[in-house]
Amino acid sequence: MNHGLHTALRAALPTHALLVEAEALRPYECDGLSAYRQVPLAVCLPETLDQARAVLRICGEHRVPVVARGAGTGLSGGALPIASGVVLSLARFNRILAIDPDNRLARVQPGVRNLAISEAAAPYGLYYAPDPSSQIACSIGGNVAENSGGVHCLKYGLTVHNVLALKVLTMDGELLEMGGCGKPGALDSPGYDLLALLTGSEGLLGIVVEVTVKLLVKPERAQVVLAAFDSVETAGTAVAAIIGTGILPAGLEMMDNLSIRAAEDFVHAGYPVDAAAILLCELDGANAEVSEQIMAAREVLFAAGATEVRTAEDEAQRMKFWAGRKGAFPAVGRISPDYYCMDGTIPRRHLARVLRRIGELSTQYGLRVANVFHAGDGNLHPLILFDANQPGEMKKAEDFGSDILRLCVEVGGTVTGEHGIGVEKLDASCSQFSAEELTQFHAVKAAFDPAGLLNPGKAVPTLHRCAEMGRMHVQGGKLPFPELPRF
Repeated sequence: MNHGLHTALRAALPTHALLVEAEALRPYECDGLSAYRQVPLAVCLPETLDQARAVLRICGEHRVPVVARGAGTGLSGGALPIASGVVLSLARFNRILAIDPDNRLARVQPGVRNLAISEAAAPYGLYYAPDPSSQIACSIGGNVAENSGGVHCLKYGLTVHNVLALKVLTMDGELLEMGGCGKPGALDSPGYDLLALLTGSEGLLGIVVEVTVKLLVKPERAQVVLAAFDSVETAGTAVAAIIGTGILPAGLEMMDNLSIRAAEDFVHAGYPVDAAAILLCELDGANAEVSEQIMAAREVLFAAGATEVRTAEDEAQRMKFWAGRKGAFPAVGRISPDYYCMDGTIPRRHLARVLRRIGELSTQYGLRVANVFHAGDGNLHPLILFDANQPGEMKKAEDFGSDILRLCVEVGGTVTGEHGIGVEKLDASCSQFSAEELTQFHAVKAAFDPAGLLNPGKAVPTLHRCAEMGRMHVQGGKLPFPELPRF
């Protein structure tokens, strides 16, 4: 490390808050997408706002890239370090600053676990709605960076719909406050919607140091209906049928047979292991309302081709049904040496078509795939099973995943729903975004981070990269716009 940088960081941080030894750096070499690994120059673990601000200013002065990191549960390589850069961990920003039951909000630091917010709000009859499958471990700062969702996103929205205010440090250490800033009655602030812009920006524009989230009143009743189907296409069609009736489930999740069997062996959730696919449909609200909706949902599901429909008999069974769904990813990890988790979103009307095509691609590549996803909003999470120890299998899995993402774009969807672009989907993004859109993305980045030091090389591909791949229309071999500085 540059001696001046090392000296400055040592002066700004407690001894235990700066890691530079190879053994100490190794745990930070990747996030949940372990296929990409890179050891950073150093890891900083500030404990106060002033320390975090100092790290950013020092790195800015030395022109050293900074990659923010939360709990490391991301699945797109968004927290992949830069070899010549510093990882800024927010793990020690882990305090719940306030629970305000009167205004139904919570102020928390970015290192607070998602589930911890609901646990702290529970004594007041409140909870935080977004619930990613990794909620027991993932941090709220990471949720903001990726705009995470969860099994209840259909009714209650993604992170962006549940964040009221943010405090963010820029690369030069300036503290920005956006949104309602937690003031009672101030739901938003005038001007550009910077709150939405920062949510899902993957650490390219600023470092989140405080989050104010919306809390909801726990519904009087929540009940799950489990429907089994003899084909994934029929289950996909049933999703559209449910939504088409006007019923708005709190959650509407789908799993195919491979994921059903894996989850049942792992969690013992009581799933019908012979079903080709199941839907988990949760209804919540007032007691009488839920009773009516449960009956209506059962009728729709049977009419749509369900071979069996079960209603959770009590809260314990409801939680067991959800435990199987939320444990699907680690469950699949028990039946395959490796798996590659994709994340694309499609219009619901194309679910059956896309699932059928994924099955064809599975045969074409000779790799099994377990489908488990947020069916209600069309957010797919195909898990491609492979063995990295077998020559060529990892490349096949990556190619298979790329075909799935291209398919999502072809039917009018997107290459990500909640996992972000990171480094994983840079090439796939070239298929979705035009040169004009990418140019605007780069302009926004330059406005917030002119030197391009925050999480460089992530989330937004350069125009040259897309042109070289042949996935963007160019004339005479020239780009349609002059390219902004790379980041």
